[in-house]
Amino acid sequence: MSVDSSDGTEEPGWDVDPEDEQGVAVVAALGRQLKVWREEAGMRAAEFGAAIQYGEDQVRKVEAGKRIPRPEYLDRADEVLNAGGKIKAMKVDLEQVRYPKKVRDLKQREAKAVEICTYNNHNIHGLLQTEEYARALFEMAQPPQSPEQVERGVAARLARQSIFERSPQPALSFVQEEVTLRRTIGGTMVLRGQLERLLELAGLRNVTIQVMPTICEDHAGMGGRIQVLKFGDGTAVGRSEGIFNGRPVSEHKQLQILDLRYGMIRAQALSPRESRAFIEKLLGET
Repeated sequence: MSVDSSDGTEEPGWDVDPEDEQGVAVVAALGRQLKVWREEAGMRAAEFGAAIQYGEDQVRKVEAGKRIPRPEYLDRADEVLNAGGKIKAMKVDLEQVRYPKKVRDLKQREAKAVEICTYNNHNIHGLLQTEEYARALFEMAQPPQSPEQVERGVAARLARQSIFERSPQPALSFVQEEVTLRRTIGGTMVLRGQLERLLELAGLRNVTIQVMPTICEDHAGMGGRIQVLKFGDGTAVGRSEGIFNGRPVSEHKQLQILDLRYGMIRAQALSPRESRAFIEKLLGET
């Protein structure tokens, strides 16, 4: 997260996307409530900012609904304004709009899924990424992202990983191209940490991780990345880069094609046991 060099205090959050109607409405309402609490306490913006260790300019941006505050901002505000937990309670509303809309939508779909199947050929799937690996990916994006955009992207990606704490647990199946396990995204130590994370997750009963070896002569995944989310009511949504123009699909016939391709990819990949041994060997070599 970037730092406000003018007064040495932290940035309180992220800018609001004006095209995110839900986000704009929620953050504007939250800002108005914070301003009312501050004024009723008889505190000026500068005084309040000093008390919670944020700059006056940042306080005014939050109160004007132009800035999404971090949860810590609300915690400090609640204590300074003696709100008795009422300001802290706003974190529930804030959580709904804290991240970009497309990430929120994806997180909601993943939260409803009873099964997720995904084949990945360029990098490690987002649900499996360590913080350091995810940050390295965002930092190498082109055009370059600002430090604020990088941190927001990393935070949003890690938030999706709450899926591993769900009960009942969804069935999660991942097939990773061998090259994604060898490419030193972020450097050797970042890759080592990522491989260790894969082994940790592979030990979960509801998680299956397989490796598609580079030497495989037959490969049903040459059309690119595939992801299918299946829901408890029998519906599903899927997407693949190499078919249906890369758009999400939900019709039965379209999903059958994705299921066929993914099933073949799993059959051609190393088994889960072989994949674990492969990752362990690779970790020892890294």
